[in-house]
Amino acid sequence: MNIKTKKFTKKILTKKNLSKNFAKKRKIRLNQKNFIEKILQIKRVTKVIKGGKRLSFRAILVIGDKIQKIGIGIGKGNNVSLAIEKAKLNAKKNLIKVPITFKKSIPHLIVSSFCASKVMLRPASQGTGIIAGSSVRAVLELSGLENVLSKELGSNNILNNALATIKALQQLNHDIWCSKILSNKKKRFYNFIFKKS
Repeated sequence: MNIKTKKFTKKILTKKNLSKNFAKKRKIRLNQKNFIEKILQIKRVTKVIKGGKRLSFRAILVIGDKIQKIGIGIGKGNNVSLAIEKAKLNAKKNLIKVPITFKKSIPHLIVSSFCASKVMLRPASQGTGIIAGSSVRAVLELSGLENVLSKELGSNNILNNALATIKALQQLNHDIWCSKILSNKKKRFYNFIFKKS
C-alpha cells in the first residue's frame, strides 16, 4: 500500500465521515407514538381469601393509532389509575396490524368467535361509516377503519366481543382483496377489446 492510499483510507474511516455516510435510522419507540386510548370498562372485582374478600379494580382498555395498529389490554389493581396503567402496558404488548383497503374498509367478510360471543364483519361502500355497537365500534374506530358493517351474535359480553373483533381483524387476508382488483381489471380490459371488435 502506498502512503497516499493509506492517508485516503484514514480520511474515509474517520468518525465524522462514518456518521454522515452510515447514519442509522432511529427506531420509533411505542412510548413516542401517539396512541389513542379508550376505556371500555372499569369493574370492581373481588377475590375470596382466607380472611374474607379482597376488593380490586379491573380495567379493559383499547389502544390504537387510527392508521393500522390496534391492541386490547386488561389490567387489575387496587386503584383505578393503577389498573388503567397496567391495561395500557398490556395493550401495547398485544398490538396487531390491520389490513385496510383504499375505501377504508376490510378486504372480505369474516365471522369470528371468542368464547360465547360471535362477531361478523362485512366490507361496506364509501360513506357508510361504522355500523357497530359497544366494544366492536371502539375497536374498529381506533384501528383506522371507516366503512364497516358488523353484527354481534351470541353473548353481549364487552370483553369477549372486543377480543372476537380483534381475532377477526387478525384473520383478514389482504391478498384476497388484491386478487379481486386484478380480476376486475382483467374483465374491464377484455370487455373493452370485445366491444372494439
